[in-house]
Amino acid sequence: MLETDVLVAGAGPAGLLLAAELALGGVRTTIVERHPVRPPYCRGFNLNSRSLDLLARRGLAEGLVAEGHRVPHAPVTGLPGPLQLTDAATDHPFSLGIPQTRVEEVLEGWAADLGVEILRGHELRSFTQSPESVSTVVHNGQFGRTITARFLVGCDGGRSEVRKQAGIGFPGVDARWYALLGDVECELPYGVSAGPDGRTVFVIPRPGYVRIVVREDDPPADKYAPVTLERLQAQVDAVLGRHVKLRSPRWLTRFGDAARLATHYREGRVLLAGDAAHIHPPAGAIGVNVALDDAFNLGWKLAATVRGTAPEGLLDTYHAERHTAGARILANTRAQVALDEAPDEPLADLMRRVAAHPAGNRALAEIITGLDACYEPGGHPWLGRLAPDVPLVVGATETHLAALLHPGGAVLLDLTGAFGAWSSAVEVVTASSPSTSDIDAVLLRPDGHAAWVGTSGAGDEGLAEAVRRWVGTNPVPAVSSGLPAGGE
Repeated sequence: MLETDVLVAGAGPAGLLLAAELALGGVRTTIVERHPVRPPYCRGFNLNSRSLDLLARRGLAEGLVAEGHRVPHAPVTGLPGPLQLTDAATDHPFSLGIPQTRVEEVLEGWAADLGVEILRGHELRSFTQSPESVSTVVHNGQFGRTITARFLVGCDGGRSEVRKQAGIGFPGVDARWYALLGDVECELPYGVSAGPDGRTVFVIPRPGYVRIVVREDDPPADKYAPVTLERLQAQVDAVLGRHVKLRSPRWLTRFGDAARLATHYREGRVLLAGDAAHIHPPAGAIGVNVALDDAFNLGWKLAATVRGTAPEGLLDTYHAERHTAGARILANTRAQVALDEAPDEPLADLMRRVAAHPAGNRALAEIITGLDACYEPGGHPWLGRLAPDVPLVVGATETHLAALLHPGGAVLLDLTGAFGAWSSAVEVVTASSPSTSDIDAVLLRPDGHAAWVGTSGAGDEGLAEAVRRWVGTNPVPAVSSGLPAGGE
């Protein structure tokens, strides 16, 4: 007997957003998380423009922006200055400084309001899948329990047990170096402190403490061994050539520059998202943002599949779109590390000159943050991209495009009043906008990407195929639309 439609392993940003998206789509969803409570330490402090744009499509960005600290550039490694976002293709031309823990709180609250069951202190131990379901064994430290679901999604991090047990390969490159990270109290000034031989310690301000990052001189015998304050202290002293006392550790860990990408994001009824699907160097502060992007892409597709309304092949587009994005992210982060490690090389000089040019600065900022994501290249500039949050007037009400997507469904935005006949196939919203003079209508996927764009005079040519491909039900207008080149 099925206990839930989808079981999500991991209550990090990817798991929480995915679960909420599934519940928004009417799917029973359960999360299992091995930690009994949210860890007190915070991995990341950055939401980039792409993440804010996506969260705005569910009405979640405004509250986070009100709490966070805006910075008008994108974090980047290997270049002397930041990449400005002023002219980037985004509704949020800034990075938002906000603790990952707070983002998780907001996502968990939204998921709970939508009816998601969250089982903390439960670790997924094993699973078996059949053509119809996945049977999992989870353990709460005292006893085991079997949960049967239609699908299982591993959002359980870089050492994903789901990925391993599914037999999904994780090829890539091993770490060449490791760095220690410590959230501590100390008297070092914020910024970069250099030692006598040029090695450095990074000191990043945090509320009530600092985050110290320093490379280890020698690779650890066991990269998973716990980091001690003594080891961090010894490494900081060795780099600075003097003793600066570190105290009151809140979190101690290590990370490396390994880069790996799952061979495939789906194996039958098992899927991967976030760090379970890819790991990469921390350059560009992209980690949590990519996890959110994966979850936003997968949620509506998996929900439609569970409901039985998905067109054939819809779920497979998750791998097609996000695996390609994952490969680009690995390449982007590794390139930033290479620039940082060889600042005197000709390539580094070339990239600095590109970044100094306004057009080059914009292009690099969009690439590093994922703002250049396009799932359907060619054609109209909106096609395949996240449609901009243009102002709209619906009836006598002023609104904006992102608000149309808050319910989580596909929308045909009709800007001429000529597409009402398509309302039997997809929700049609008739509106006017001063910002879309060359567009008659646009088919918005639930994630806000434009699946079809009708330009002036082209009628509804191609719309039937786009509805069939992405919505899957009734791809024909109920009555003649009166437009040229209509549906079948």
